[in-house]
Amino acid sequence: MAAKGANGPSVEAGEDRGGDGCRTVYLFDRREKKSELGDRELQVEERADFAGFRASVCQTIGISPEEKFVITTTSRKEITHDNFDDTVKDGVTLYLLQSVTQLLPAATKERIDFLPHYDTLVKSGMYEYYASEGQNPLPFALAELIDNSLSATSHNVGIRRIQIKLLFDETQGKPAVAVIDNGRGMTSKQLNNWAVYRLSKFTRQGDFESDHSGYVRPVPVPRSLNSDISYFGVGGKQAVFFVGQSARMISKPADSQDVHELVLSKEDFEKKEKNKEAIYSGYIRNRKPSDSVHITNDDERFLHNLIVEEKEKDSFTAVVITGVQPEHIQYLKNYFHLWTRQLAHIYHYYIHGPKGNEKRTSKEVGPFNNIDIDISMFEKGKAPKIVNLREIQDDMQTLYINTASDSFEFKAHVEGDGIVEGIIRYHPFLYDRETYPDDPCFPSKLKDEDDDDDCFILDKAARGKRPIFECFWNGRLIPYTSVEDFDWCTPPKKRGLAPIECYNRISGALFTNDKFQVSTNKLTFMDLELKLKDKNTLFTRILNGQEQRMKIDREFALWLKDCHEKYDKQIKFTLFKGVITRPDLPSKKQGPWATYAAIEWDGKIYKAGQLVKTTKTLPLFYGSIVRFFLYGDHDGEVYATGGEVQIAMEPQALYDEVRTVPIAKLDRTVAEKTVRKYVEDEMARLPDRLSVTWPEGDELLPNEIRPAGTPIGALRIEILNKKGEAMQKLPGTSHGGSKKLLVELKVILHSSSGNKEIISHISQHGGKWPYWFKKMENIQKLGNYTLKLQVVLNESNADTYAGRPLPSKAIKFSVKEGKPEKFSFGLLDLPFRVGVPFNIPLEFQDEFGHPSQLVTNIQPVLEASGLSLHYEEITKGPNCVIRGVTAKGSINSCQGKNFNLKVVLPGLKEDSQILKIRLLPGPPHRLKVKPDSEFLVIENGTAFPFQVEVLDESENITTQPKLIVHCKFSGGPNLPVYVVDCSSSGTSILTGPVIQVQNIKKDQTLKARIEIPSCKDVLPVEKTIKLLPSSHVAQLQIFSVEGQKAIQIKHQDEVNWIAGDTMHNLIFQMYDEGEREINITAALAEKIKVNWTPEINKENLLQGLLPDVQVPTSIKDKRYCQVSFQDDHVSLESAFTVRPLPDEPKHLKCELKGGKTVQMGQELQGEIVMIITDQYGNQVPAFSPSSLSALSIAGVGLDSSNLKTTLQENTQSISVRGIKFIPGPPGNKDLCFAWREFSDFIRVQLISGPPAKLTLIDWPELKEAIPVINGRELERPLAVQLCDQWDNPALVPNVKISLIKASSLKLTPSNQQHKTDEKGRANFGVFLVFASRGEHTIQVKATYNKSTIEGPVIKLMVLPDPEKPIRLNVKYDKDASFLAGDVFTDFMVSVISEDESTIKNINAARISMKMWKLTGNVNRPPANAETFSCNKIKDNDKEEGCFYFRDKVIPNKVGTYCIQFAFMMDKANMLSSEQVIVDVLPNLPMKLVPEIQPATPAVSNVRSIASRTLVRDLHLSITDNYGNHTGMNLVGTVVATIKGFNEEDIDIPLFIGKVRTLEFPFVNGSAEITVSLRPALMTLFSYFIIMVPFFDRNNNVSYIEALLKRKIAEQEELKKKPRRSCTLPNYTKGSGDVLGKIAHLAQIEDDRAAVVISWHLASDMDCVVTLTTDAARRIYDETQGRQQVLPLDSIYKKTLPDWKRPLPHFRNGKLYFKPSGDPVFARDLLTFPDNVEHCETVFGMLLGDTIILDNLDAANHYRREVVKITHCPTLLTRDGDRIRSNGKFGGLQNKAPPMDKLRGMVFGAPIPKQCRILGEQIDLLQQYRSAVCKLGSVNQDLNGQLEYLHTPDMKKKKQELDEQEKSLKLIEQKLGMTSTRKCNDSLRHSPKVEMTECPIPPKRMRRETTRQNRRPKGDLPN
Repeated sequence: MAAKGANGPSVEAGEDRGGDGCRTVYLFDRREKKSELGDRELQVEERADFAGFRASVCQTIGISPEEKFVITTTSRKEITHDNFDDTVKDGVTLYLLQSVTQLLPAATKERIDFLPHYDTLVKSGMYEYYASEGQNPLPFALAELIDNSLSATSHNVGIRRIQIKLLFDETQGKPAVAVIDNGRGMTSKQLNNWAVYRLSKFTRQGDFESDHSGYVRPVPVPRSLNSDISYFGVGGKQAVFFVGQSARMISKPADSQDVHELVLSKEDFEKKEKNKEAIYSGYIRNRKPSDSVHITNDDERFLHNLIVEEKEKDSFTAVVITGVQPEHIQYLKNYFHLWTRQLAHIYHYYIHGPKGNEKRTSKEVGPFNNIDIDISMFEKGKAPKIVNLREIQDDMQTLYINTASDSFEFKAHVEGDGIVEGIIRYHPFLYDRETYPDDPCFPSKLKDEDDDDDCFILDKAARGKRPIFECFWNGRLIPYTSVEDFDWCTPPKKRGLAPIECYNRISGALFTNDKFQVSTNKLTFMDLELKLKDKNTLFTRILNGQEQRMKIDREFALWLKDCHEKYDKQIKFTLFKGVITRPDLPSKKQGPWATYAAIEWDGKIYKAGQLVKTTKTLPLFYGSIVRFFLYGDHDGEVYATGGEVQIAMEPQALYDEVRTVPIAKLDRTVAEKTVRKYVEDEMARLPDRLSVTWPEGDELLPNEIRPAGTPIGALRIEILNKKGEAMQKLPGTSHGGSKKLLVELKVILHSSSGNKEIISHISQHGGKWPYWFKKMENIQKLGNYTLKLQVVLNESNADTYAGRPLPSKAIKFSVKEGKPEKFSFGLLDLPFRVGVPFNIPLEFQDEFGHPSQLVTNIQPVLEASGLSLHYEEITKGPNCVIRGVTAKGSINSCQGKNFNLKVVLPGLKEDSQILKIRLLPGPPHRLKVKPDSEFLVIENGTAFPFQVEVLDESENITTQPKLIVHCKFSGGPNLPVYVVDCSSSGTSILTGPVIQVQNIKKDQTLKARIEIPSCKDVLPVEKTIKLLPSSHVAQLQIFSVEGQKAIQIKHQDEVNWIAGDTMHNLIFQMYDEGEREINITAALAEKIKVNWTPEINKENLLQGLLPDVQVPTSIKDKRYCQVSFQDDHVSLESAFTVRPLPDEPKHLKCELKGGKTVQMGQELQGEIVMIITDQYGNQVPAFSPSSLSALSIAGVGLDSSNLKTTLQENTQSISVRGIKFIPGPPGNKDLCFAWREFSDFIRVQLISGPPAKLTLIDWPELKEAIPVINGRELERPLAVQLCDQWDNPALVPNVKISLIKASSLKLTPSNQQHKTDEKGRANFGVFLVFASRGEHTIQVKATYNKSTIEGPVIKLMVLPDPEKPIRLNVKYDKDASFLAGDVFTDFMVSVISEDESTIKNINAARISMKMWKLTGNVNRPPANAETFSCNKIKDNDKEEGCFYFRDKVIPNKVGTYCIQFAFMMDKANMLSSEQVIVDVLPNLPMKLVPEIQPATPAVSNVRSIASRTLVRDLHLSITDNYGNHTGMNLVGTVVATIKGFNEEDIDIPLFIGKVRTLEFPFVNGSAEITVSLRPALMTLFSYFIIMVPFFDRNNNVSYIEALLKRKIAEQEELKKKPRRSCTLPNYTKGSGDVLGKIAHLAQIEDDRAAVVISWHLASDMDCVVTLTTDAARRIYDETQGRQQVLPLDSIYKKTLPDWKRPLPHFRNGKLYFKPSGDPVFARDLLTFPDNVEHCETVFGMLLGDTIILDNLDAANHYRREVVKITHCPTLLTRDGDRIRSNGKFGGLQNKAPPMDKLRGMVFGAPIPKQCRILGEQIDLLQQYRSAVCKLGSVNQDLNGQLEYLHTPDMKKKKQELDEQEKSLKLIEQKLGMTSTRKCNDSLRHSPKVEMTECPIPPKRMRRETTRQNRRPKGDLPN
C-alpha cells in the first residue's frame, strides 16, 4: 500500500486509479476540528486484509496503531474484518472518526460518478413536456417532484408533509422553487444513483449501499394508492431542468448524522465541456445539519433559512431549483389558482383517500388522509399565498364526485398481473338543466356559435365531446390519456332500457397498478386502452366490495335505467301527432321533429289551445299553445329533457304571428284567467286614423301643379283610436317597454324608372308637443309627386302590426321647370399642350340645374394667369362650343402645370366659370448640351458626361415617346457610342463606357456629334475632345531581397524552402500606363491584399515591404502566395508557390500494422514499421543496411527469441516481426524501440489463451453445502467464467454451458443450457429450488471444440420454507360464554409455516372471519355467511404476527353457530382454519311478555264469572332484549294491579276478594295467570292491568354483576376512543428527579385553547423539567447540549403568579367593566395528571397571567379597558391570535397555525367526563353489591332468630310468661294498683319484618308500606 498527495483531490474523477490489481481510496481525517481539510489518497493492494489496511491508514495519517478510532463510509457504516472486501472498493471515500455517531467538524467532498445509464439511448424517444396538448406543462413537471416525495414518505408513520415553496422575493435572492418532504432521505450512494439518468428502481444494483436491495412491488391497496410512483430515474431530472437551470439536492436519512448535498447545473456542464473535463462527475458535499457556511452567493441567500430548518428534522429531502425560466415565473404568479387546482386534480385520491372528496361523508383520520401537500408563494411586498391541496374544492374529481347521484363500480381482468378498477358516476338531468360538471378553467363548448337563445334544441350531450374515463396510474392522474368508452357502456344502436341521452350523463375514472406502461414523465399510457379493449379482457361488477361474475353490459344497462328513473326529472310528451320538418330553422336543425299535443311537466299538464305566458323572453309572450316539438324521430309517448313549444300570440287580431320558444321558458306560475283578461284589454286599444292640419299656411292641395322650389307648409298630426282618443304608443305595457308609435312623412317622386323617395322624416310624440313636421322648401325636381303620412312602430318601422295596416294618408301633386340662369363645361379632349389648339364645350341650366338652350349672342372672355390665350369662334344651338383655343407660356416641369382658365359669358345670373386645366410642354423644338464650351479635355480610361435638354418653342423642357439622344465619337479605333432616353424627363446625363485608347503615349484629338434621330427638325450639336494618357496603376512586380541583391519572383513561380522556416525580405513595386513608377500612398496601400496573413503592417506597405511567409511544416503541403491590387480602374495580381523541404532528423516513429492484440503463447500477427522524421514528422532518409545493428527492442515479459528485423530500402523503413510474450496476467504491454539517440513506444494488448477451465463468479469456496429454503431462490445468481490454463478469463463467446443435476432436484427456470457472452461468461440467473429436505448436487460443464470442460460441483442443503403457510392457529378463551347481542371474546389468529413458525409479514386484509348458523350437516360456509375483517393492532399487542378479531357482535338469536377463519394466499387459493363451534345463550332478563298477545277484554257487572274474567290462562315468560327465553332459574311472584288511564281515576274496579292487587307464583321463568273482577257497580271506562315480577334476592346479585360488567365495558370503550395526544417523544425518566417534557406535563380539554396555548409555548414544549440542577446537568451532558432543560430549584418562586388571583377586570372584588369573549386565565384551563404542585410552578412561570378569550375583537376590547386601570398581560384568542403584553398583534408571528402544522407538539386531551361519571357509577354499584350481600347475610340471621322463636321451648316459655302476667294482674287488682304500662306487642305477636333496603331497579325502591308487608319473606323487588 502507498499514499499519494496530502491536500485536496489528487486525481480527477474518472481517471484510472491505482493501476493494475490495486484499489484507490480517499481518506478524510475528521477526528478533531484541527484535522487537515483535504483528503489522502491511499493505494490498497488487491489481496490486502483489514489489519494491513488499518496499519497503512495509521502510517499515512501519522497516528499510533494503538490509538482508538473508527473507519467508516460516508453512510457511517464501520469498516470491519467481515465487510472489508465488500466495502472498500476502488474510488470509495472513507472517514476517520472517534465514533460512528460523531458529527463532522468540517465538510467533506465525496467523489461520485453519475454517468448516464444506457436507457438514455434506448428510451430517448419518449415524449417530453413540450408535447403538452395545448396545456402548459409546468404543473406536470412539478408533479414529477411530488411523485418523488410521495415515494420517499410512503413509510412515514405520521403526517407525510410535502412543501412546494416559490421563493420570488428579490430581497432574498434570485427566484427559486423548492420542493421539501419529510421522507426517509437519501444516503450519499442513493443520491449518486438519483443523479444517474434513466437509472430506474429496477436497474439499480443490490449492493449494501444501494437505495433498493432488489425492487419489491408493494402489496395491493384500494385504487393502487401505494405511493410507488417514482419509477424511471428520468422525471426528476427532466422536471428540474425544465423549470430552471440548476438543481441543488439536499438530503438527510433518518439513521445518519450527516447531510448530503449535490448540485447539478447547466452552467457547470458547459464549463466542464469547454475544459474537456468529465461531464458526468462531481462531488457530494457531506456536512452536519444547519451548516450553511458554503453558501456565499447572494443570489442564493434564501438557502440560509432553508438550511437552518434542518436542525428540527430527523430525515428530509429538499430539491432547490434556481435559474427559473422567466416565462415559468410569470405563469406561476399569474395562474396560481389554475396550476394548484391541476395538482389537486392529479393527486385527488392521495389527498382524500380511495373514495375521493365526498362532502356528504365525515372525514375520519385514516391512512389515506395523512398527506399534506402545502404550496406557498413568497413575493416582495405581498402577503404569502399559501394553499393546502386538500382545501381546494373545485378540482374536477371533486366536482364529479359531488354532482353524481349514484355510481357503478367494476373491475377489469387483463392478461398478466394488471389490475384495473373502475367507477362510473351518473349526473342526472334536473328539469331544465344538466348537472354534468363543467371545467371552470376549460369550459366545454356545448353551444355552437350560431345557436339562438330563442331556438333551443336539446340535442347536445351533457358530457359533450369529452371521453368518459380519466385514467389514474398507481393512484395519480395520467393527464394526457383518457378512454372514450367500452363496448358495454356505449349507446346502443337500437333503443335500449334507458334513453340514449342517459349515456351522455356519465363520467368515470380508471385506476391501474404499475403493470401498465406509462411514459417516463407520466403524461401518457402506452398500452392501457389496447389491453382494456382486448377480446380476452374480462369485466366484472363490484357490489358491496365483492366481485360479481355476471354480464357487465346487462348490469350496466339496468343500473343506468334505474338511475334514469330515480334521479332524472324530465318532461313527458303525450298525444303524439307525427314527425315534421321545420324549414324555418338552419339546415342542420330542420328535422326530424316529433310533434305532440300535450306534455306533463313537474306534476302539471299543458295541452294545445291552453293560454300561457312566457318568462325570460324579451318581450314576454301571451298566447295559446299550438303544439310541442321534440327533436328526433320519435313515435308515441316519450320522456325527454326538454323541447320547444309553439305559441300563437293573442289576441290574434292584434298579433297574427306564431312564436317558438324552449319549453323551459313557460311561466308555470301564471293563471290562465290572467292571460285571458290581458287579451280582452288589448283588443279595445288599437289605432284607427290620422288628423292633419297646416298651422303656418302653405297648404298642399290634392293634384296641385307647382313650380320648382315652391315651399310646403308645416304639418301637425295626431293619431286617433276608434274612440277618437289621441295615442302615442301601442296599447298595453307588457311589450318590454311598450312599442311607441311614430309618424313617417315621405315625399315620393314618380318617374319612368320607378318611384323614388326624395324626402323621408319620422316624428315622435314628445311629452309637451304633438307629431310635427317642419316646412319643406327643397322640392325642385320636375315630375309627379305624392306626399304620404304613415304610422309606424318605433323599433322596426313596420307599417303593419299583427297583420293589420296602421293608419296612413296620401296627397298627390306635380312640379315643372324654371328659366336658365347658369352654365357649365362639357366633356373636354385631353391633353392640352403649349401651342396646340383645343375646344371648350358649354352646357346651360336654369336656377335648379335643369338643362336649357342659349338663344342670345354672347362674346366669351378667356383669362388665365401666365398664359397667352386666343380662340377662333363660338357656336350656337343645342351644342355650344368655343373653338380653336391656343395657349402659350412658361412651364417649369415636363409633367405640366395646372392653370385656372376663367370663362366669362356676359348676361347670365352666374356669368363666369373656372376651368382647371393641366398644360403640358409642346413638341421638341431645340437640343441644348452642357458644358457649353466647344473644346473639352479628358484622361484616357475615363468617361465624359454631357447634360442634354430637349426644349419646345417656349423654351420649356419637353417629353414625348421615343425621345432618344445619341453621341457618336470619331478620331480613334473602338470608340463607344453614348445613348440616353429622355422620353420621360426631357433632360438627362448623356454618358457611357470609358474612352480607352490602347498604348497611348501622348495627347490625341477626338470629335463628338450629339443628335435626336427621331426628330429630324431638331439640329445636332458637335464638340471637340482632347485625350490625355492615364496616370493610374498598370503593373505590379514582386522581389526577394538577399543581401543587396533583389531577385524578381515572376508570376506563378515555384520557390523551394526549408519546412517550418520563414521567408523574409519580400518587396513589391507598381507602375502606371506610361511605365512610370508610382509612389505608394496610404490610399494605394489600403487596396493591396495578400492571402497568407489577415493582418498587414500598413507602414511596411508604404515602404514597399510585404509580410513574411511561414513555410508549411509538412513536405506534403505547398503554400500558394498571392499579392493583389484592385481599384476602380484596374485589378492586378502576382502569385508564387512555396514548396517545403525536409529538416534535420529528430524523432523515431513506430507504427503497428495489423491487430493490436496478441494471444498468450502466440506471436503478434502484424508487423511494426519504424521510420526517422524531422521535428515536424516529415520522413528523413537515414537508414542503411549497417544501421540495423544500432536497433534495440525491450518490454516487460517480452520473448525475444523469434524477433526478426528487416530494412525496407524503397521506403527507408525497418520492419519488425515475431513479437511474443511470456505467459502472465493479461493486459496492456508497452514495447520500447531505440535506434541511436532516438526511441519510441508501442502498446499492444495481451489477451488470455484458449479456454481450459470453468470457474464460478462471486461464489464462496464450495467446502460445505449451501443452505437454501425449499421454493426459494438461491442467494446469488449462478454465473460461470471460462478461463485459460493460466487461470486468466477466456473471452470466448457462444460456448455451450450446461447444468448437470439429479432428477429429484427441480430448478426454475428450467432452461439449463446457456452460451457464453463476449466476456466468456454465462449467467444462469437466480434459480428457484424445489426438492426434498436434504443434500443435493449440481455441476456445470462446457463444450468447446468438441471437448468437455468440467466445472465445479455445488452442494445444496434444502431447508423447509419458513414463509409458506400450511395452517391457521386460532386462540381464544374457550371457557367464555357467549350471550346473544353481546360481543365475542378476542380471537387471535396466526399463520403457521412449513417449519412450524409464525409468519409475520402478512397483510391484515388477507385474513377474514366467517360465521354462520349450523343447520343440518352442512359444514361449509354458505353464501350468506357473515364476514368480518380483523382489527387494527394495538400498542399493547405483544405477539408479533398475530391478527386480532375484537368486539365482533354475537348474533341476537340463540343457537349453535360455526366460526371459521380464512387466509387468502392468492386470488385462487384460500387456507381455512378448523371450525369453531359456539353456543349462543340468552342474555340478561329484561322483559315480561305473554306467549300470545291477548285481545282487549270487555267485562260487565253480572253474576256470571265468565263475563267478569279479564284474563284466562295467560302464559307469561321472561325474555332478554332480543326475544330469547331466559330466566329459567328465576323464582318469584307476578303482582297484577288495575289502573286507569288518568291518575285521578279513583273509581277503579277490584279483583275478586275486594283486593287491588293479586300475586301469582313465578317458577322457571314463566307464570300462568287468570284474573276476574268482583261484582260491583261499573261505569263505562277503560283500564289497564300492570303485571310486575318480583324475584328472589339471590338472583339480585347476579343482575348487579351483569350491570357492573356492562358499565366497566362502556368505560373501557370510552378510554379506547381516539383523543388528542402529544406525539412529541417524552424524555425517558432515568430517576425520580426528572418530571418529563413540558408538552407531557399538562392536558387541555378544549381543542381551540389547546392549539393556541401549545403554539404560544412552542419553544418550551420540548424542554425537560427536572427537580434539581444536577439532574438537568446530567441530561445536558448526555445529549451534548442539544436538549433544553429546566431545573425547578433554580426558579425564583416569589415572582410566580397567585393561582387564586382574580382576573384584572375585577377591582376590589367588584366588576370594573363587563367583558366579552369569556376571558379566563390560560393556566386555569390546564389539568395535571401528576405532580400538581411542581406543574403549577412550571406553568405559572411560563404562562404568568396570560389570558385567553374567544376572538381578536373581544381581546382588543378587553385590553383597551384593562390598560385604563392596570398593566394588561399577554392575550390569546381561541381563534389563534395573540396580543403581546406591549399591545403588538398581527403578522404570521402572532397567528397560530392549524393543529396539523404543530407537528404533534400539542397538549393532549384529558379522559372524557363521561368516563369519570361511569367510574363514579361503578363505585356506587360495587358499594351496592356489597350492601346487598351483607343484607342477605343479615336476613339469614334474622330468619334463624325468627325460626328459633317458634321452637317448642320458646312456645313453652311464652306460655309460662303469659300465665305469670295473668297472675300478676290479679295480684295488682287485689292490691288496688293501676296498670302503668301495656304489654309489648312484640311479646304477644309475631314480629313483622319491614324491609326497606334498596331494591333493583332503583325506580322500584319506593313501594307502599302495605305492599311491603304483603310480600312474602325473603322476596325483594328486582
